[in-house]
Amino acid sequence: MANVHDVAAYILKKKSSMSAMKLQKLVYYSQAWHLVWEERPLFSERIEAWANGPVSPDLYAKHRRQFMVSDWSQWGNSDNLDAGEKASIDNVLGFYGERPAHELSELTHREDPWRNARGDLPAGANCRTEISHVDIHEYYDGLVGTNPL
Repeated sequence: MANVHDVAAYILKKKSSMSAMKLQKLVYYSQAWHLVWEERPLFSERIEAWANGPVSPDLYAKHRRQFMVSDWSQWGNSDNLDAGEKASIDNVLGFYGERPAHELSELTHREDPWRNARGDLPAGANCRTEISHVDIHEYYDGLVGTNPL
C-alpha cells in the first residue's frame, strides 16, 4: 500500500503546482473513490474533519505555512503506487482536478463524511476527529450511478 505522501507526489507530478488546500482535497477524494472502486484504502494515514474540510495531518505537517506546493518528491514517491491506485487518482483528477480549491472545500462541507465527523461543531471550530473509512465508503458508494466518476 502506498502512503499519503506517495499520493501527493503523484498528484503534483500530474498536475504541477497547486494550493496546499487543493492538494488536501484531491488526496481526500482519491482516498474516497479508491475505497469505493478498489474496496481498499489508498493509504493508511488519517484524514480529519478540519474547519476548511478534510485534511491529512501528515501532509499538513510538511506544507504548513505554504500556500502553494509543487513538488513532493522529498517526502513521497509516485512510483510506489500500483496501477489500480494510479487509475483511481487519474479518475479523480479528471473529475475534480480543474476545480478551484474553494469549490472543493465547499463541496466537502456539503457531504456526509466531513459533516458526520464534525457533529454539532459550529462553522470554523477546530476539530481533529478522524473521518472514518466506513463513512467515506458508505457515502461515496451511494453516489455510484449518480456521479460521473
